[in-house]
Amino acid sequence: MSRADFLRTQTPHLVAEVRMFATADGGRKGPAYPGWGCPCMLSKAEPLIGYDALPFLDDGNLLPGETRRLGFYFLSYEEAVPLMRNAGHFYLWEGGFIGEATVIDGS
Repeated sequence: MSRADFLRTQTPHLVAEVRMFATADGGRKGPAYPGWGCPCMLSKAEPLIGYDALPFLDDGNLLPGETRRLGFYFLSYEEAVPLMRNAGHFYLWEGGFIGEATVIDGS
């Protein structure tokens, strides 16, 4: 089963308004496809603390520079979700910061 197929059977752990950085601003060079995942960091300060997550991309590819409301499935749910919910904001990482997210619904 692919990650995209797996996500179709799951409920998001939280929902966030995601702003992907434009490529010129350090964002991805291409789109993120359904099934894509990345570490989500609590802050940009070192030491970096991140948790692997899979955004729900059922509406199609996520493009550099795009803003979209997305659900997230965290692989370390019990540890990650309370921290992300309390922080209210987190960053998407892929060898560098490629986007940021504001928690909308942390249920």
